Order: sequence, then C-alpha cells, then structure tokens
Amino acid sequence: MDGTLTALPAQPRIDTVDQRAFRAPSAISQIIMEYTETTIRVRYAETDQMGVVYHGNYFTWFEVGRVDLCRQLGFEYKKMEAEDDSFIVVADAHCRFKRPARFDDLLVVRTKILASQRRTVKFGYEIVHQESREVLATGDTLHVFCDRHGRPKSLPEKYRKYFPAQKDGSHSHGPKHTHS
Repeated sequence: MDGTLTALPAQPRIDTVDQRAFRAPSAISQIIMEYTETTIRVRYAETDQMGVVYHGNYFTWFEVGRVDLCRQLGFEYKKMEAEDDSFIVVADAHCRFKRPARFDDLLVVRTKILASQRRTVKFGYEIVHQESREVLATGDTLHVFCDRHGRPKSLPEKYRKYFPAQKDGSHSHGPKHTHS
C-alpha cells in the first residue's frame, strides 16, 4: 500500500472499507458511513518560512470539514447552536502528519462520523493532496454535546437521525480509504 488514491469520489460517498464501526443494519446507519469532501487551497498565511503548512492549520481544516459535513447531512451547525443551545465541544483531537502540504496546494478534506452516542460524537478526517491523491494527514476529534454554558447535555431529538448511536469500533485515526 503506497498511500495514494486512484480517484477522488464525488460528494457524499459511502466509505465501505472499514465496516467494523458500522454494524447497525438500519438505513439510517448509512448516514454515519458517508463522508464529505471539502476543497481547500493552502494560503500563504498558513505556511512557515519554508512554504510548509503550520501543523495547527490541519485542525482548522478539520473544523471546516465538520461544518461542511453537517451542511451536507441537511442541517446548519450555526443554527444548531443558536436555535437549540447545542454546541459540539472538542474534548480530544489527534492528527498524524504523513507528508507536508505547501503554499497554493489544493487539498481535499474528507470528513466522516466514526461514532456517536447520546452525549458524544467522534469525527474522522483525511487531508488528501488533490493532484497527487496522496494522503497528507489523518486524524480524529471527539466532541461532547454541551449547552452554551459548557454543561454536557444529550443531543436534541431532531439531530439524532444525523448522529445515530454507534460505538467506536475503529482503532485508527481518520477515515479509511481505498487503494486500487
């Protein structure tokens, strides 16, 4: 396995490689297997003097991917906060850097839901170089649903279809990808 992808899929797509985390047979569980793709161009301000992306920017791109995933699923995270007093607070974050991203690169941020429970959700990510198809970084973030005062709360009923209860069965960081 050389870490390259043969093609970038259209949005959204079912990722069928690692099914361990997705054992529920219901149709609603299909939502949790989808991933979205968001294209980002590396800005000069995101790089160091050598033109390499500063590591903290990957976490910003993970956030961009999360917000886009919510939108692709059919709701706006901004409205979830404003209308339902429900915030997705980061409790744990990981990123594994495999190759550097550089100024002006076009990158694809792949985001998916790895697991969710009544009060938590775990997202997985891949940062892929659009032209070379190389996976530059993988990661995951664990979030707690909270109110505006930072107190943990259960996910409101109207969002549960987007975050169906699934325990995390994966032992690696980031979404799996297909090698051809």
